[in-house]
Amino acid sequence: MTTKKLLLLAGDFAEDYETMVPFQALTLLGYEVHAVCPDKKAGDTVKTAIHDFEGDQTYTEKPGHNFTLTHDFDAIAVSDYAGLVIPGGRAPEYLRLNQRVIEIVQAFNQADKPIAAVCHGAQLLAAAGVLDGRECSAYPACGPDVRMAGGTYMEIPIDQAHVQGNLVTAPAWPAHPAWLAAFAKLLGAQISV
Repeated sequence: MTTKKLLLLAGDFAEDYETMVPFQALTLLGYEVHAVCPDKKAGDTVKTAIHDFEGDQTYTEKPGHNFTLTHDFDAIAVSDYAGLVIPGGRAPEYLRLNQRVIEIVQAFNQADKPIAAVCHGAQLLAAAGVLDGRECSAYPACGPDVRMAGGTYMEIPIDQAHVQGNLVTAPAWPAHPAWLAAFAKLLGAQISV
């Protein structure tokens, strides 16, 4: 029997769309999505931030929503999950400092389970050492992180996704349709349009 649970690693100031949209879309597909954050429990919230592209040299940032976590971080067992979702935003830059987060990312990769990372989520992949010899898209500012981790940064349009093996990556939230469809395909989900 295939597990229908997914793990979503969140944190304060994760990108709003990159947290809420995957959570909702994957739930719609029938997955039980456990959204977790270190040092927090089910029912606690993380603050999100909305990143937008308004013609400036980089994205702008505005307050997002309070996103309610659905599972206790301390109760995670990687074997319970079919795949991992890593939203972008500012959360990955400090989540990568948590050794248990790094171990979780490594365990998903070692088990060859699908991993979907978007935007700054590549910072967690790089910190976990899972990009050596791999291709990875990300927000352009994370390209150096991908390269320093031994990966090949894939510069693709902002609304596209890149798949290599168990890894599905994308530059930012405009890629949700392509990114989530590619992740769902790796999970073996049936999507009818």
